[in-house]
Amino acid sequence: MAEHAPGETGLAWWQREVFYQIYPRSFQDSNGDGNGDLRGIRARLDYVQWLGAGAIWICPFFRSPMADGGYDISDYCDVDPLFGNMDDFTALLDAVHARGMKLVLDLVPNHTSDQHPWFIESRSSRDNPRRDWYVWRDAGPENGAPSNWLSHFGGCAWRLDQATGQYYYHAFLSAQPDLNWRNPELRRAIYDVMRFWLTRGVDGFRVDAVTNLVEDDLLRDDPQNRDYRRGMPPDSVLRRVFTKDRPETHQIVGEMRDVLDEFPDRVLIGEVHLPLARAMAYYGRQRPFFNLPFNFQLMQSDWDCRSLSAAIDQYTQLLPQNAWPNWVLGNHDEKRLATRIGKEQARIAAMLLMTLKGTPFIYNGDELGMRNVPISRFSTRDTRVKTMSHRFSRDGARTPMRWNSGKGSGFTTSTKPWLPLGNKTNPADVASQQEDGGSLLNLYRDLIALRRKSPALIGGAFVPLATRGDVLGYERHESGQRFRMALNMGPREQRFPFDEQFRVVISTVRDRNGERVSGDLLLRPHEGLIAEAD
Repeated sequence: MAEHAPGETGLAWWQREVFYQIYPRSFQDSNGDGNGDLRGIRARLDYVQWLGAGAIWICPFFRSPMADGGYDISDYCDVDPLFGNMDDFTALLDAVHARGMKLVLDLVPNHTSDQHPWFIESRSSRDNPRRDWYVWRDAGPENGAPSNWLSHFGGCAWRLDQATGQYYYHAFLSAQPDLNWRNPELRRAIYDVMRFWLTRGVDGFRVDAVTNLVEDDLLRDDPQNRDYRRGMPPDSVLRRVFTKDRPETHQIVGEMRDVLDEFPDRVLIGEVHLPLARAMAYYGRQRPFFNLPFNFQLMQSDWDCRSLSAAIDQYTQLLPQNAWPNWVLGNHDEKRLATRIGKEQARIAAMLLMTLKGTPFIYNGDELGMRNVPISRFSTRDTRVKTMSHRFSRDGARTPMRWNSGKGSGFTTSTKPWLPLGNKTNPADVASQQEDGGSLLNLYRDLIALRRKSPALIGGAFVPLATRGDVLGYERHESGQRFRMALNMGPREQRFPFDEQFRVVISTVRDRNGERVSGDLLLRPHEGLIAEAD
């Protein structure tokens, strides 16, 4: 891994590095079964290093019946045979560290699989010692569900267990019973899971669905959502007042941070889907919580100059003192970036992501401009479509990486990959883009390389500029280094002022690098550039 620019030694690694998210089942198959695995990830580490990312976040590879893509865990401390074994994990971790890179795992503390030994014991009888490790309640009025709570995946969030006559709560699939975080023994058990992986050398965790950890102990009904509109997810008919972001959650995150801090130089990242002001509380006030509560502002904003300018400003203004920002443009649960904003603006998005102040996260394949692959009902793997509808399937954003144009796209030797490769939807593979100096992939690589060597782009001040037409403009500066970014977010030519002489360092259209600019600069449609002050 290349060295960072001088002057950045005061920042932690998770502030300096670019994170690369890997969905393991779709990254690289090493044994020809059509599924990506840990050995496959290890075989492609040279690519991640070539790209310039310094940290990897891997989605769950733990033992699981795969009812929810591995987020239904039956053993937190073992590798599912689909992905390999513990020796494969150790070899992967060693190979990551040998390259000077970091490895972060998913922690899924809200629920387990219904096949986890804890739940099997819990549901065996009402007086089992682990009964209280999950959320069990008697029937409500008229012998129905205990409350009106809804699952994120559609339908009632309570499931009646015929054997014991009580209901258990599941915020997601019924095969994913929620853990009871009010139980101190359960809390200690999850903290021991954290220590299990931290002791083995992992560099931190991304904590899944953290705002769902605690529910109202009085079982009060969630109120109706007056803003609900047809086409929204079915659970949006209610406002999650009593089933999300309960006050006790902050104490739990503080305890997780205490466990993490037993080990030096680690990071805690939180999946915090909340209105921005409430999400900021997860940095911690009186004590530190998450190093990085995920910032979904760019992903949730309308993709136009004014909306993005407002989203960036709101986020930076609300950021607590001394808190470090982060930026996310895609992940395994959302439509692909290029599908949402188009292939032309995907280049603008890359430049924006790598030049804002804060830690950037890339979802594997977004650096290629991968789009959602159409998945037929016959090929669907996302089980939540059974309780929602096919249009809510996440499969289209989880299809395999296309490494080359050969059979199996370099992903697998199997004739039946677990999801379609999408050759027609995503024709530009890694090999072809590496050879094309003007490709989106090489743009990402050049942007990351520039960021790594430029103190102003890592820790420098962020200075917004006045919006001009469809052009989003801002500057970054530190220690005498000054960059100006001008991003044309529209389909027409735009002029943007340069009040003194600058030199173009990188342009998204790749043909004006090194050009000297001053006065009004004409930006072509969908063109963005980074210019450094002379």
